[in-house]
Amino acid sequence: MPGVQSGLRRVAVDTRPLRIPAYRRLLTGQGVSFIGFQLTSVAVSAQVYDITRSSLWVGLLGPANLIPLVVFGLWGGAVADAVDRRRLLITGSFVAWAATLALLLHAWARVDSVLFIIVVIAVQSTGFAVTSPTRGAIIPRLVPTERVAAANTLNFLVSSAGSVAGPLLAGLVLARSGYATAYLIDAVLFTAGLYAALRLPRLPPIGDIVRPGLRSVVDGLRYIGGHPVVLMSFVVDIIAMAFALPRALFPELTAERFGGSPVAFGWLSASIAIGSVAAGLLSGWVGRVRRQGLALTWVIALWGLTVAAAAFTHDLWLAVALLAVGGALDLVSAVWRQTILQTYAPDEMRGRMQGVFMVVVAGGPRLGDLRAGATASAFGLVPAWAGGGLICAVLVVAAGLAVPAFRRYDAGLRLARGPDDADQRSRSGHTRDGDAEQ
Repeated sequence: MPGVQSGLRRVAVDTRPLRIPAYRRLLTGQGVSFIGFQLTSVAVSAQVYDITRSSLWVGLLGPANLIPLVVFGLWGGAVADAVDRRRLLITGSFVAWAATLALLLHAWARVDSVLFIIVVIAVQSTGFAVTSPTRGAIIPRLVPTERVAAANTLNFLVSSAGSVAGPLLAGLVLARSGYATAYLIDAVLFTAGLYAALRLPRLPPIGDIVRPGLRSVVDGLRYIGGHPVVLMSFVVDIIAMAFALPRALFPELTAERFGGSPVAFGWLSASIAIGSVAAGLLSGWVGRVRRQGLALTWVIALWGLTVAAAAFTHDLWLAVALLAVGGALDLVSAVWRQTILQTYAPDEMRGRMQGVFMVVVAGGPRLGDLRAGATASAFGLVPAWAGGGLICAVLVVAAGLAVPAFRRYDAGLRLARGPDDADQRSRSGHTRDGDAEQ
């Protein structure tokens, strides 16, 4: 029926960016390698808990990730504005791959050293801190401005699919084979992302080039501070992840309520991403929302309330379902936040904006891990889990409604006016379909 088909087209995910070959390869490589990345993330948490039997030690993986993310994320974003982004992406990828191989050798040797694992995770985080903002800054060079929101949705969709497949695969692998096999699979899957990076066209810097260093980082932070809409897009995400993310509590919840089952742990670890995948497949409407600041405020508040509700259930299916709803809300908010950054800032600022975005997106959950592990050790599982979700809901509403520029932000008007003047100079930097194949 024509009416039904029209309705489905309005809500189904927009796949038009896939017509661009370079973007299509980048997305495919990211999706495949991210399965391995999530597999390793789950395996590391389980391995640390297996060695220590402590959620606090699992939570300490958070700062091990966070410190390199802050330092090298900001630096990597500044470098991405001054060098060929393809070359930088390849370099950071090799650093992350080396860390995975180190985890593999450690597991094969059965050393069971938590300190070694933490150091290696810090190295892996360094590679991720370089590649993530670089990849985010590449997308607006491959995809026209009007398709950036759709490209971001596809990115988050494949990442969410990897966040489902990776943990579920981890549950099976850990139940049957062990940690070494999990890290070996990650090392093999990583080659897809590396191949995609190698096939990218050259992406030299355009616009005003600033030598990477402290000054360029400060310039990026000053730009954020001078634009309340950009600043608040970071603030609301920090609130969401630092207070409401319960990931570090999954091992303890599994042990207390589900008999320590690796399969149950895999389902819990995949639950948020399951909702993100479902939301991504029905995301055609997301790019049409104009009042994105106000929408972000309420979506993140609902995320906190949904996560809080999951703390009280003793049924695995219900816990997974509630966290999946939270994951759907999280994907929608992530698309809006990323799109604000990529369409608001000029090209010569995008690397630094993506660096800060990566620090917040990847660092916020690490703060959340530390917060969850520490409060669970002090107050117990349920207060740490539910209390964080409730605090998130209250804080994000208070913060989001308190800033008029963010509350009134209209993405449609911003697109109609066009990007910043500096961005006008960078329009020639978009890679055409034909160029992407070369």
